Amino acid sequence: MAKDKNKMSVLLGAAFLMATSAIGPGFMTQTATFTSEHGAAFAAVILISIIASYIAQLNVWRVIAVSKKRGQDIANEVLPGLGYLIAFLVALGGFAFNIGNVGGAGLGMQTIFGIDTRIGAAIGAALGVVIFSSKSAGKVMDKLTQILGAAMIILIAFVAVKTKPPVGLALKSTVAPEGGFLNLVPATLTLIGGTVGGYIVFSGGHRLIDAGITGEENLKDVNQSATLGIIVALIVRVLLFLAILGVMGMAGAQIDPNNIAASSFKSASGVVGEKIFGIVFTAAALTSVVGCAYTSVSFLRTLFKSIDKNANLVTIIFIIASTIVYIFIGQPQTLLVVVGTLNGFILPITLAVILAAAKNKKIIGEYKHNNVLYILGWIVVLITAYMGIKTAAGSISKMLNPQSAMASIEMIKTLFI
Repeated sequence: MAKDKNKMSVLLGAAFLMATSAIGPGFMTQTATFTSEHGAAFAAVILISIIASYIAQLNVWRVIAVSKKRGQDIANEVLPGLGYLIAFLVALGGFAFNIGNVGGAGLGMQTIFGIDTRIGAAIGAALGVVIFSSKSAGKVMDKLTQILGAAMIILIAFVAVKTKPPVGLALKSTVAPEGGFLNLVPATLTLIGGTVGGYIVFSGGHRLIDAGITGEENLKDVNQSATLGIIVALIVRVLLFLAILGVMGMAGAQIDPNNIAASSFKSASGVVGEKIFGIVFTAAALTSVVGCAYTSVSFLRTLFKSIDKNANLVTIIFIIASTIVYIFIGQPQTLLVVVGTLNGFILPITLAVILAAAKNKKIIGEYKHNNVLYILGWIVVLITAYMGIKTAAGSISKMLNPQSAMASIEMIKTLFI
């Protein structure tokens, strides 16, 4: 009985680790910005992106579970040396985005307590250090992500109810968005990357490996955990979308274009709404700090024995280093531009590797990967590869134009501060 209870706790923890890793400062800012830009039509973006994210997640988690190997080890078996490249890309991207996560914790605490963002960032990082200083870091991480994830859902739901959003219009827009689907392509591709891009799609799967929940006999549990993770991310995205959509329809609502989410919460519930935003933003940032650091380091563990032996210590150093960069240097703007471009390629590369492994008996043995899931996975690869190419082309164009480059940097800063 105790064993079953512990297993369920891990499965819930893996689901919430994935979900809360996705629900970071960038996730919230993207949702607020796109809702403000597209209105009710953004519902269609949420639906399409969540379907594509779920396809990617199921493919990755199932192959990881059956092979009993982490993403980088699978990549090395598909093509020797590829695992090192992927590990480097994921760790580099994770480090850059973790700077934004600790900055998000600072901003959230400033909203709640009025303290300097750098002090708030240091407090958030200290919590991460405490977690990974524990001998039962995995269990503590599981509980933290579950508690903070549930708190975010309850608080955002409260604001969503207060704003009385046009739910009927939102439902209609999921299948018949105003202006058609073509106008929503950029937002859709961005949301797919934000939900399962980079390290996020591997976070829960790697947690299950560490807990020993692997093998074909555990696929049912793996599927349920992956599904729950996507559902949690979807619930938060939908509630936040509805809350802001409701504010947009409120008479006299004052929405600050530089901080849409915070001003929307304040318009909905005054000072209480502003404090709720601070709590939600802090919770989103803290869980992302933990999930990002854990998963980024997990990509280096089997490639470097010294890191594997000192995984918790390296994770602590990872958190401290990203915090120091935020406090003393600020956002590494050029790095964020470059890594943002590279991150557009990470999901299609990693998902393609997983799909190649899904048909390789040396990796997955006699396991028969679902053909429908396999075909749908390749469709997602093509879509996200297109996103990466468009992102790279746009970034190169902007880098060649100094004024556009500065505008891009400012836009990226808003997503991570």
